Amino acid sequence: MSNFEVWRAADPVSAGKIGAEIISKTIINKPDCLLGLATGSTPVPVYKELVLQHKKEALDFSKVRTVNLDEYVGLPADHPQSYHHFMMDNLFRHININLQNTRIPDGMATDLSAHCDQYEQQIKKWNGIDLQLLGIGLNGHIGFNEPASVFTRRTHLTNLTESTRKANQRFFTSIDEVPRQAITMGIGTIMAASQILLVCTGVKKADILERTFFGPIDPMVPASVLQFHQHVTVVADDAAVKTILQKHPEFTD
Repeated sequence: MSNFEVWRAADPVSAGKIGAEIISKTIINKPDCLLGLATGSTPVPVYKELVLQHKKEALDFSKVRTVNLDEYVGLPADHPQSYHHFMMDNLFRHININLQNTRIPDGMATDLSAHCDQYEQQIKKWNGIDLQLLGIGLNGHIGFNEPASVFTRRTHLTNLTESTRKANQRFFTSIDEVPRQAITMGIGTIMAASQILLVCTGVKKADILERTFFGPIDPMVPASVLQFHQHVTVVADDAAVKTILQKHPEFTD
């Protein structure tokens, strides 16, 4: 675990505060940093805390640039369940970020393959991701990189597994409304970030968190590739790490 720094939190709110503090330090140290951002339930407390820091402590986002991990294919930006909508609701409209410095994949792009290539070029133009925020799926997916026979390299179009669609069904009226495809940064894109911040909360994530850091590095557990990264910070709540610590007390050393 020499390449990992692990922060243990009491609950998701506390995990959000720790995660936000790590991100805020990145912004203070490099005001024009490029942040890789995630969506879903896990990062919401992180974003809430960042908004508070902006309002109460004048955390300045005016020069910050952002790229999001993924977006559903077929959902327009104004759809309530699009990740464009999520980012506006949970972060962007509450801080002083320049929206021209934000990028989220376009799930309505006419040529999805060309759009993926352009997304990669934008990240390179901005000199790479300084800090990538991640959550983790129950099957080990990061972004929408699903279990597969090989690790994917760059931003690409992907088919969503039924387990992922069912996990996200709670945000839609029915499973039939959950998109079957998404655009996602590839494993190679994620791993090229200078620092990775993985936030993991809830007892349901305990098994996959253990497999990620103590199992073999296997594309069938996409997050396991993080064992290769040189600067990963894990923020996990007690529910997620309690059973891990019984077998691997060194996890938070």
